Amino acid sequence: MLDKIIFRLDQYEKLIRLDRPIGILLLLWPTLWGLWMAWRGVPDWRTALAFVMGTILMRSAGCAINDFADRNFDGHVERTKNRPLAIGAIKPWEAVAVAAVLAAFALVIAWIVLNAAVIKLAVIAFLLALIYPFTKRFLAIPQVWLGIAFGFGIPMAFAAVYGTVLTVGWVMLAASAFWTLAYDTEYAMVDIEDDRKLGLKTSALFFGRFDVLVIMLSYAAMLGIMGWVGWHMKQHWPYFSCLNLAAAVVVYHYFLIRKRDRAKCFKAFLHNHWIGLIIFVGIALDAWLFPAA
Repeated sequence: MLDKIIFRLDQYEKLIRLDRPIGILLLLWPTLWGLWMAWRGVPDWRTALAFVMGTILMRSAGCAINDFADRNFDGHVERTKNRPLAIGAIKPWEAVAVAAVLAAFALVIAWIVLNAAVIKLAVIAFLLALIYPFTKRFLAIPQVWLGIAFGFGIPMAFAAVYGTVLTVGWVMLAASAFWTLAYDTEYAMVDIEDDRKLGLKTSALFFGRFDVLVIMLSYAAMLGIMGWVGWHMKQHWPYFSCLNLAAAVVVYHYFLIRKRDRAKCFKAFLHNHWIGLIIFVGIALDAWLFPAA
């Protein structure tokens, strides 16, 4: 009996990817960029905790919905063939129920701690995350939709501080979307043959032999936009130094993905955590060393 309970809990953990936190980190870093930039320093701990918890809950809910949407495909893909729904360890309705419960918790946190503007944006963010898994059937580049969904914590952060979203918040969302397009295309390059056989749409398939070029241009767009953000927000040398360091990591990614080796493309995808962290460190250091008046 105990073994069955442990097995079920393990399958639920895999369903919401708590065993693979890279997705949480890739969703969390842009949110923290926005929160620290909007606050112009260290935010109130209750606000910061609400955003961190909301990010974890919404990403977990998104994974459950993703597996529900892809339940008939995952078993045919080498990387995903052992996911809980693919092997029948969890029923489809359970995945939907888990997603609903997690999203409800996230909205409750937003309702208790944050303002009405954030709650409205949180509902939009949930709908974006809910629809994303199905876009692989009809959008040529579903990574664009994912980029908007993954960066939506940025306008939410500005709304939490100002009660509305400043223009710079939307601009930062665009930067985050380009970053997502870059790293999720790296991710799509890993599954490109399986996705082609299954008839799914991805940026790697759409861009074809130009995939590496598009990835590098997307990284360049992200860094360029964040450079403008730094100028607009009057950031200092810590911020721009970290942007330069992030650019150096991007160059390293080129050497990982240029031959389209699946293992190295996946390594590059995972390595994006460091890009997000480096940019956050730049924002946080700038706020610490040069506090706003």
